[in-house]
Amino acid sequence: MAWLAEVCATFIRAVCMAACAGALAFPAAAQEAARDFPTRPVTLIVPFAAGGGLDMIARQLQPLLEQRWGKPLIVENRPGGGTSIGAAAAAKAAPDGYTMLFGTTSPLSIAVNVYKSVPYDPVKDFIPVARIGNAAFVFIATPSLKIDTLSEFVKYARERPAQISFGSGGTGSMQHLFAELLQSMSGIKMVHVPYRGDNPVITDIIAGHIPVAFVEMGVAMPYIEAGKVVPLGVSSAMRVPAMPKVPTISESGVPGFDAVSWQMFVVPAGTPRAVVDKLHADIGAILNMPDVKDDFIKAGRIPSAQTSIEEMSDYIRTERDKWRKVTEMAGVAGSQ
Repeated sequence: MAWLAEVCATFIRAVCMAACAGALAFPAAAQEAARDFPTRPVTLIVPFAAGGGLDMIARQLQPLLEQRWGKPLIVENRPGGGTSIGAAAAAKAAPDGYTMLFGTTSPLSIAVNVYKSVPYDPVKDFIPVARIGNAAFVFIATPSLKIDTLSEFVKYARERPAQISFGSGGTGSMQHLFAELLQSMSGIKMVHVPYRGDNPVITDIIAGHIPVAFVEMGVAMPYIEAGKVVPLGVSSAMRVPAMPKVPTISESGVPGFDAVSWQMFVVPAGTPRAVVDKLHADIGAILNMPDVKDDFIKAGRIPSAQTSIEEMSDYIRTERDKWRKVTEMAGVAGSQ
């Protein structure tokens, strides 16, 4: 029977060696596939309507990525549901790298807190592949208020609790939640007046119908330069390169204030790591181009330093939890 035992041992060793060889072959095959990626068109889902600021960024990057890849990049606008429709479509896409989502603060950290339910989990259902940039907002005032600094406004508002109104692009919007965060951190109390978008808010601030509001810097810049609105502070932790003389809210009496609309390209969970790394490297190389950075700065945006996949995942988790607390404090958690 010794011969039988030896045959069995030989057979087991052969099976183990074959299994090990197969296991080593799979990563090699994945690496080879990633080097060839993409071999067909890639779709970028933008959960906003065509013609908006983020759509413009997508279309700015489109020809640069097409040139690098030698394959088409299809920009597909899927607005609606507070950006959750586009995000859900991306989450359900095949995890192969050929569908990306233009993820932002809205679908990945705010919508999941404002809506009763969304058909995706921002942490479990996506893998980030590249930081695109940050869009700072500026807290503006009507000139008729005759206030030039944030510290003056905070003092003015504290003396008039619940008598000062602020506009926003709608209940649960970033503009709304940024103002709620400002109230909680500065100890003031204002009355929320929701609008449908930034343009009517700015129109009413210029006319003096509403005193203050948070507006995206890129939208507000022409009115600031024309002297039609007064910038009291930018929402980001650092000053915006396009308007370096406008101080941050954090340095103007509300230390630690930091609220931006951040943007990331993300792919469905389960996408092979080799493909994720390829996307990370390729998109990062485009974003590091001086011309791209300059265009971002001119538009009032803040270019982002590329961080690791893991750090971006942690950031999404932190932002989701941060805005959950703000929506609960504002009484709008699960309200939509």
